[in-house]
Amino acid sequence: MDTEAQQTERDRSSRPGTPGPEGRSRFALPSRVADWLPGGRITLGVFAGLVFLLLLNAFVVQPFEIPSGSMERGLRIGDRVLVNKVAYRFGAQPRRGDVIVFDGTGYFGDADYIKRVVGVGGDHVVCCDRNGRIEVNGRPVDETAFLYPGDGASGVPFDVVVPSGRLFVLGDHRSDSSDSRDHLGSPGGGMVPVGDVIGRADWIVWPYRHWTHLTRPSAYARVPAAPAGGAHG
Repeated sequence: MDTEAQQTERDRSSRPGTPGPEGRSRFALPSRVADWLPGGRITLGVFAGLVFLLLLNAFVVQPFEIPSGSMERGLRIGDRVLVNKVAYRFGAQPRRGDVIVFDGTGYFGDADYIKRVVGVGGDHVVCCDRNGRIEVNGRPVDETAFLYPGDGASGVPFDVVVPSGRLFVLGDHRSDSSDSRDHLGSPGGGMVPVGDVIGRADWIVWPYRHWTHLTRPSAYARVPAAPAGGAHG
């Protein structure tokens, strides 16, 4: 019996990198699926890519097309924005100045809306002071950097306290925006439940000439926390 030959065969089969039965089985299922599908591996690759995009859209980011001029001048009709769906998970909350997309079903209308957060839970929001500015918790907010040219803070006066867990939202094109001001007498008082926020609009991605990162304006940075309980700001 040639023991040396047997040892050589054993050594050869156990070399690092030599695929054994376990290694071959790792790719057996995808290969079988690819063999079964019309188009083979190409079809499988396209299908896997679609599944990835669906998961990304459901849990991470979602494209949103601007349907109206209510957020001009920054967001134009037809612009596509990417909505960050994880921005307010894991304990984070919307903050004053954020541009958010939310489900307005039941209190704004049966659609998704995009507006700017002006007040969060506990905030006292008033318009307007003697200089025509919104006040939040007694601090005037200079919104000229993002308001539509020629628009004032609001043509409709209001004086509200935002309930806990809700948001007071306005469009940047105040004279062409249906927002919290228009629903003060409706159920919920025009305040958006935080739980109905889909996410924060972080990027304009189309058309390419409008590509930009949407940042929180500094106008709200000096607004103090709401009295009696505080607020996220």
